[in-house]
Amino acid sequence: MTSRDEILARVRAALDGVEPSYDVPVAPRVTPVADLVGHFAERVEDYRATVVRCSPSEVDARVAEALPDGARVVVPDGLSVDVAGAVSDAGFSAAELDTYDAVVTEARVGIAETGTIVLDHGPGQGRRAISLVPDLHVCIVRTDQVVADVPDAVALLGDGVRGGRPLTWISGPSATSDIELDRVEGVHGPRTLHVLLVG
Repeated sequence: MTSRDEILARVRAALDGVEPSYDVPVAPRVTPVADLVGHFAERVEDYRATVVRCSPSEVDARVAEALPDGARVVVPDGLSVDVAGAVSDAGFSAAELDTYDAVVTEARVGIAETGTIVLDHGPGQGRRAISLVPDLHVCIVRTDQVVADVPDAVALLGDGVRGGRPLTWISGPSATSDIELDRVEGVHGPRTLHVLLVG
């Protein structure tokens, strides 16, 4: 028996027959907003990300506008947008991905209350690495993918998680602060997030 097992056995013995004397509070749900998609766009912009709203017929042109001239772009398999000159991810190493300027992916869900985009790395989203290494992430979110809050998002993500797919939760460009609280972007992921809100 390890020390851990011994400690847990003592805890179990001490709690045997004891009923909890407290109620676990249920987290309050957010107050519904009239314009869920607009609320999402505002929250995403609060994180210093760029949000461009467009119709489905404009997506290809808006993706092209979001990419710098001459940028090396990597895209995942299954992307529904044709990105001129982009290279499809072939399982590139982190060092190889670092040679690309941008990545274009789709999202699984957008959360209005937090301004968070979630990728479950299904078709059109690719591996986690391609959404984390290039300096610019252009992410396509359809308006019908926007939900009110985290519980709504989690309900939609269950199948992917049970299927073994990881989740990447994106709330703006990657950012951190140093000891003097100076904001530094691009340390743990893309320095720039460009969201195309399609619908």
